[in-house]
Amino acid sequence: MTVDPITLEVVRNGCAAVAEEMNATLVRTAYSPNVMERRDCSCALFDAEGEMINQAETLPVHLGAMPFSVAAALERFPPEKLAPGDGIMLNDPFAGGAHLPDLTLVTPVFDADGELLGICANRAHHADVGGATAGSVGATATEIYQEGIRLPPVKLVANDTLDPDLLGVVLANVRTPDERRGDLRAQQAANATGRRRFRELTDRVGVDTARAAFDAIMDYSERRMRSAIADFPDGTYTFTDHIDDDGRGNEDLPIAVAVEIIDDRVIVDFEGSAPQTGGPLNAVFAVTASATYYAIRCLTDPDIPPNAGCYRPIEIETPSASIVDAKPPAAVVGGNLEVSQRITDAILGAIGDVLPERSIAACQGTMNNLTFGGTDPRTDRPYAFYETEAGGFGGRATGDGLDGVHVHMTNTMNTPVEILETAYPLRVEQYGFRPDSGGPGRHRGGLGIRRDLTIRDHDATVSLLGERRRTPPYGIAGGESGSTGEDYLISDGNLEAVSPKSTHVLSAGTTVSIRTPGGGGYGDPLERELAAIRQDLELEKVSIEHARRAYGYDVD
Repeated sequence: MTVDPITLEVVRNGCAAVAEEMNATLVRTAYSPNVMERRDCSCALFDAEGEMINQAETLPVHLGAMPFSVAAALERFPPEKLAPGDGIMLNDPFAGGAHLPDLTLVTPVFDADGELLGICANRAHHADVGGATAGSVGATATEIYQEGIRLPPVKLVANDTLDPDLLGVVLANVRTPDERRGDLRAQQAANATGRRRFRELTDRVGVDTARAAFDAIMDYSERRMRSAIADFPDGTYTFTDHIDDDGRGNEDLPIAVAVEIIDDRVIVDFEGSAPQTGGPLNAVFAVTASATYYAIRCLTDPDIPPNAGCYRPIEIETPSASIVDAKPPAAVVGGNLEVSQRITDAILGAIGDVLPERSIAACQGTMNNLTFGGTDPRTDRPYAFYETEAGGFGGRATGDGLDGVHVHMTNTMNTPVEILETAYPLRVEQYGFRPDSGGPGRHRGGLGIRRDLTIRDHDATVSLLGERRRTPPYGIAGGESGSTGEDYLISDGNLEAVSPKSTHVLSAGTTVSIRTPGGGGYGDPLERELAAIRQDLELEKVSIEHARRAYGYDVD
């Protein structure tokens, strides 16, 4: 069936609007600051075969991996086992998930004749799903069983009602059950919104037309992606970057990539990457695919409609039981958070070596994961706080890198100071940019940040999981590396450097200071315009000493 161009655009933009409205519903109805304020969640629409039609513009690490979750849900619950009002929940990294804190809800949408029309899906990072450390993001785990409750695809919702028995099992395994219940209900509400709007859209244009339009939208994206890839010169481009360590003494873990361009398709081969490691710095294939898809989209045309068609020209090859294709019972929480960032850096680096104008210097390359857990003295109830910290964006051919932003695979926001101090027994002592942290270049790398949080009136467990503390974010086209990150504990005036992959039991009054990496620079620093150097000095983004060393700036 052929769909006319006007109807095709109506359906395409309508699907985009449905996904965005789903995401707005999830954010507005969530209980946790992590979803409500930081927007650590994503939504997407799929056709009846589980092919992604459109997505909300949110987290790349969620969206590229979510098709694997939908496929796992449909494998366990094919259409004949689904009914209107059902919802399938999962988080198992080895059965369609990414890491345990990301709970995915998959909801079928049926047409008036009872045929499966499509699927609404969303993923939210829950601030605690049990496990050895509060917040369920720590560097101590050596196997998946220590990281929290693990759910293969299960029917959590039936007749639009949360299954009380299964919900009870989930809530019995987490530290903050009321918050988890609230976020799960928000996920349910988001998919209910999507289901309603999806039906309205397909009823308006007709079910047969809608189905044909879904196929045409994906075919259109595939054609545009193939055309964009064909603009690259054929060849194989390689790069190796490194994970600092896995928190278990294994250091300099390589992420090796070979990007081969053949006509209108690309093969990304990770042969030579480190074997799966003892700590939680292991990515399952879905995470590796997600980072790969994202990086290739960045290098081609981000305006290509995001759907399954974009991914058809991309082939991914990974060594089994490796840091980029982990197998059970590997611990994987940091694979989703940190290895995904390094995969992105490696692919962008491979192209940046030969076509720097199409790429960028390395961004901070980490999510700087930070969790606090304990008993809130104001309520005498457990709490779990989780956030990622911003850092420097890489310099690029068109300008400086952005200062203090969440980069690449995360794309979340900060927890506002007012919300943080209201919701948790913590105090923000300092929050600002790190001068001189951006890599020098014709276009400077973005600045990292410093964020100091103090524990108020109680003892707490704190976990850090960060990267780029030893291996700096690289510069390209003659640009220099950005600064590495640093982590400290401050108590009674004493400053103690700590590992970025560590867990600590801390007393009241202790301050945790996270100082994040800057982005790499682009181009020869000596080609930087004098006006840009002076502006950086006026805004105190760089010091006189740094300007002299990096740019040859003569203060006289």
